Amino acid sequence: MQATIGTYRWRICALVFFATTINYLDRAVISLLKSTLTAEMHWNDGDYANVEIAFKISYAIGLLIAGSIIDRIGTKKGYAWATGLWSVSAVSHAFVSTVGGFAGARAALGLTEAGNFPAAIKTVAEWFPKKERALATGIFNSGANIGAIVAPLSVPFIAVHFGWQWAFIITGVLGFVWLFFWLKYYHKPASQPLLSKAEFDYINSDKDELITVEKEAEPTISWIKLLQFKQTWAFAIGKLLTDPIWWFYLFWLPDFLESQYALKGTAIALPVALVYTISTFGSIGGGWLPMYLIKNNWPVFKARKTSMFIYALLVLPILLAQVAGGINMWLAVLIIGLAASAHQAWSANIFTTVSDMFPKSAVGSVTGIGGMFGAIGGIFLSLAVQKNLFVYYRSINKIETAYYIMFLVCGLAYLTAWIIMHILVPKMKKVV
Repeated sequence: MQATIGTYRWRICALVFFATTINYLDRAVISLLKSTLTAEMHWNDGDYANVEIAFKISYAIGLLIAGSIIDRIGTKKGYAWATGLWSVSAVSHAFVSTVGGFAGARAALGLTEAGNFPAAIKTVAEWFPKKERALATGIFNSGANIGAIVAPLSVPFIAVHFGWQWAFIITGVLGFVWLFFWLKYYHKPASQPLLSKAEFDYINSDKDELITVEKEAEPTISWIKLLQFKQTWAFAIGKLLTDPIWWFYLFWLPDFLESQYALKGTAIALPVALVYTISTFGSIGGGWLPMYLIKNNWPVFKARKTSMFIYALLVLPILLAQVAGGINMWLAVLIIGLAASAHQAWSANIFTTVSDMFPKSAVGSVTGIGGMFGAIGGIFLSLAVQKNLFVYYRSINKIETAYYIMFLVCGLAYLTAWIIMHILVPKMKKVV
């Protein structure tokens, strides 16, 4: 069947996958250099939290702007500008030497990296029918895991042998390599000469979403108007409550392994890589399950929400991560890996609810709004928990208590988000 239809859309998915890999690789570098930068620049946990918050604030602002811009100028130009600018920002970290300098570099990185997910989700909406979107989203979103795997395997090695500055330069330059392939190979389906008619018809096979060239040129919906819809708020609140959990893993997992088990430098690489390797299976499997249910005649929205409920339940074992870790470090690593895997499965589906409920002309904007709320959630988590309770308990040498608090937040976030989303949008209702 696939051979008859064609597979060009999966090449586009591969491009988005590599962009997301580079996006997360660039943002993960600093967490792996925390000990080095702390020793060299005399940082404390509060300084590191401030640098992290600078990224999150600018990321939130960037998402609000990026989604609207990408809807207006188009996916190809929008993705290209975002990737080029975030690559420059990533490299700029190598040329600063103060907390303020790093905060500025992180702010620039957050502002520009915000373009990735609105552009990626819009690309999937343009190139895939509904039944394949969660799978395509899961595949490209697994790039976040691959970036997080590559980072601990490469960044400490680069820092030890060439200096921490080169860790930022080398990872930042990768974005320019990707940019060449994106500009060369990406076009909308209607204007891609390498796309067969059979595959074009398959991409546009959804009965409620027959897209013509003329409809793709419709005016975009302003984000102020989009905020009037419950569907927007369901997505935004879901992101608000669950995005910060992934960011916590990304920014603090190396610290958890160091503070709890005295792992440092390259010794952190294997357990961190294992966590994100496990999460890769969740990302792809999370997209496969709703596709399987839809192919077995489940309504799209029911398949999506049922899958998300299952993934929310799979996060709950993280409540026992500290207990298990007291027995054996690898038990804690496996439990955190399961929770990270469930997050990625959840993420693949919550992103896809946007293209389920909104026209393609609004997908970038709604994704940006939701992403902004996710970043705001990350800021509040940093301020309310990490920078206060978390740092306080660490300061009095009660590190276990600090992580108990964080894992409790992680465990309950997804069920809470699912319940709120179900209350706001109990049944599928498309915004037209």
